[in-house]
Amino acid sequence: MPGLTGVREMRPADGEPPEDGGGAPTGAEERRRIAAALAGAAEGLADDAIPEALCRACVRLLPVSGASVTLSGGPDVQSTWCASGPTAARLAETQFTLGDGPGRTALERAAPVLAADLTDGPDVRRWPVFAHQAVGLGVRAVFSLPLGVGDQAIGTVDLFRDTPGPLDAAALRTALRVRDVLTTTLLDLHARRRPPALDHPEIHQAVGMVMTQFDADAHQALDRLRARAFAEGRTLTQLAHDITTRRLHLAPPQDEPPTEADPPDDDTP
Repeated sequence: MPGLTGVREMRPADGEPPEDGGGAPTGAEERRRIAAALAGAAEGLADDAIPEALCRACVRLLPVSGASVTLSGGPDVQSTWCASGPTAARLAETQFTLGDGPGRTALERAAPVLAADLTDGPDVRRWPVFAHQAVGLGVRAVFSLPLGVGDQAIGTVDLFRDTPGPLDAAALRTALRVRDVLTTTLLDLHARRRPPALDHPEIHQAVGMVMTQFDADAHQALDRLRARAFAEGRTLTQLAHDITTRRLHLAPPQDEPPTEADPPDDDTP
């Protein structure tokens, strides 16, 4: 598969583990191994099947339960490019719906965010609502690594475990190299003018409808949709679909009460 050889990296993470000595594979050797594994997973597949195959390959390369890749076209424009399974897909959608979580933080900081225990401790206090929903999905730990070059994050690869606990130094190094190879793959796809979708068309259509109905700006409209989705226990995508297909009508703002200057409805005393 093109684009899985020359690797361009983001800046190192704070506290990134050093290379092992004593005959361990060098960074270049490890990257070549990872690139070969991802290329092999995608070999012979149709273009639309490649993303899921790459996510599943990430799980085989790492001691994790699932993986997803989320791409960003701005603070409120995100798309799940691939997911290794239903739980990974739902976890990515949950972060976008809430506008919060390790992946969102990693995207904003352009640096890895490692939430080793979503059942207790500082990770729960940092993302209380996300942690509660993640645990409800069977997720106990999330490791979010930004995709991109330099300080420019174009998305994240989100890895999760169904048991709490950190990645050890070797696993974290491998995860960062997987991230590097995925970044190169995405940049190659973009250079070949076949970029993955960076948008949720129905969500943007729903945002536009809410902006018109409630005289709100785009951020206010999106916040309103997120709040409604969260209150109903649904994803933002599901809610947007119902709105754009007219299966759901948001309640209009309440009419303002008449003031003293308003004329009476009729002339009846």
